[in-house]
Amino acid sequence: MVLGSTGSIGTQAVDIVQRNPDRFRVVGLAAGGGRTDLLAKQAADLGARMVAVADPDRAAELARALAEHGSAATVLAGPEGVAELAGAECDVVLNGITGALGLESTLAALRAGRTLALANKESLIIGGPLVREAAAPGQIIPVDSEHYAIAQCFPRVPEGELTSLAQGHVHARRDEVRRLVVTASGGPFRGRDRHELEDVTPGDALDHPTWSMGPVITVNSATLVNKGLEVIEANLLFDVPFDRIDVVVHPQSVVHSMVEYVDGSTIAKASPPSMMIPIAHGIGSPDRVPDAAPGLDFTRPQEWTFEPLDHAAFPAVRLAAEVGAAGGTAPAVYNAANEEAVDAFLRGNLAFPAIMDTVSRVVSEHQRSERPLGASSADLTLDDVYAADAWARARARELLTGRA
Repeated sequence: MVLGSTGSIGTQAVDIVQRNPDRFRVVGLAAGGGRTDLLAKQAADLGARMVAVADPDRAAELARALAEHGSAATVLAGPEGVAELAGAECDVVLNGITGALGLESTLAALRAGRTLALANKESLIIGGPLVREAAAPGQIIPVDSEHYAIAQCFPRVPEGELTSLAQGHVHARRDEVRRLVVTASGGPFRGRDRHELEDVTPGDALDHPTWSMGPVITVNSATLVNKGLEVIEANLLFDVPFDRIDVVVHPQSVVHSMVEYVDGSTIAKASPPSMMIPIAHGIGSPDRVPDAAPGLDFTRPQEWTFEPLDHAAFPAVRLAAEVGAAGGTAPAVYNAANEEAVDAFLRGNLAFPAIMDTVSRVVSEHQRSERPLGASSADLTLDDVYAADAWARARARELLTGRA
């Protein structure tokens, strides 16, 4: 199953499948609904039996497009249709949906016993305890390049000894790991201070120097919210405390992350800045997919540099660590407020630094609130997550429209 098949992760996954027809077969596809013709063409080309569209108003349009492309795939509609697809019979579910929408699909895939190739980090972050409870050891394969890299830096052990959520036959005793080092490209505004960020435009933010991604994740990379979310994800996947997870700026995006051990050694995973490699591993694990992407050419001179993160200009990472440590619904509030602020920025209604100002204020109000929004991680329910998400979106919109 490929969820989010028309987005950046999904289209690359489809490319890998089409280049390896003897190895992979896609039985279902899902997308938000904005590109129904592409979704229908993918279904026809891949012979998918089921197709889901998250926007129920686009179901009829999708059915017509499928017929035009000669596909007889069954159409499922709405978020519940996507979740139904995620739980259907298959070996691997690749969740490449963007944002909080992916949570129910993540839970459906895990509860159905499917291996989950997780690119939708938001579902793990906002539903952390729920996802961890639903997942068996080794059931989740991280597709984010950083977490795929961390998994690759752990020693391999027999499958029966898996103890962490992250797949890849990996395990390291926590007392042997000194810290995780998550690398960040620094985005398009690396080296700028807050004052220099006041006048950047959406076009500036979408001009990422290294990666080609969708608009929301590209802006999140520019604010480093994406890196903050990855810190929370690393904590949840690998059970390493937040005070032992560092972020360093690595503009070349060749070293994707590192694991430092207590004896002073550090293992780093290096490859070209391509998502094809972690995606291929996600759908093909535990075996590697040959020629997923070209390798590094070590016969040419090259330079890898590492710099400390400027937390004053880019406060997203520290705030993410705070909400991750708080647990409960705090990560859902952080994520929801950010999605609303990014949307306002992309529409030209918000200055770039105000994205994090908005997120910080909403998070602060949530922490002070006496409403039942701060459910502890131990008793968190799906309703708690969705209530916190809805409250944070509504409060962010109030702030963004001056109704505060």
